Amino acid sequence: MEKIPVQKIARVLYVLVVVALVCNVIALYFVPMVVAVGRIGLPSGIRVYSDAGLVLDGKDHLLLAYLLGSAKAWTIGWWRVFNAYQMALTLFLLFSGCCTAPLLWQARRVLKTILRGEPFAPENAVSLRRAAVFCFLIAGAAMGRVLFSVCYYQSPRPLATYNALFVPMFAMGGLLCLVMSALFRQAAEIKAENDLTI
Repeated sequence: MEKIPVQKIARVLYVLVVVALVCNVIALYFVPMVVAVGRIGLPSGIRVYSDAGLVLDGKDHLLLAYLLGSAKAWTIGWWRVFNAYQMALTLFLLFSGCCTAPLLWQARRVLKTILRGEPFAPENAVSLRRAAVFCFLIAGAAMGRVLFSVCYYQSPRPLATYNALFVPMFAMGGLLCLVMSALFRQAAEIKAENDLTI
């Protein structure tokens, strides 16, 4: 059977979603290390994690430095050595990453039904409703981070950052997923009625 254009697009999206899911899971491992390097900075050599005593010099060792530095960050307990800002940033990134993984998983499930040629399957409505929950969780976490930053810096400047943009963006994404969920549920019911009529 020849694939329709929508299925061809869904195939590309499916591959992109799977790649994004894998990258998201891998990136979660590096979050404390990236936060630590962001605060410490990268001098002439690659100073990976000063509190852990791990220093690797030379650009050839960058990947190794990040791998070992991340392992050290998780084993020594990054939560013990980070200041309040680093802690808030790390928790926000970890929580958002942990919400993004199931969000991408739900997108993968919806695309899989489209690839099967069953776009109006009832499970799509459930998947989109779950995706909405994760969107709202990310929006809530972003709101918490913005409020923390406003209090931490005692300034309204954090209201003009990407975190402030995450709040309406993911809230709208959640609302869109809820609308799409209702549409898919209604379409699945109409399709079921038509199948029974025929």
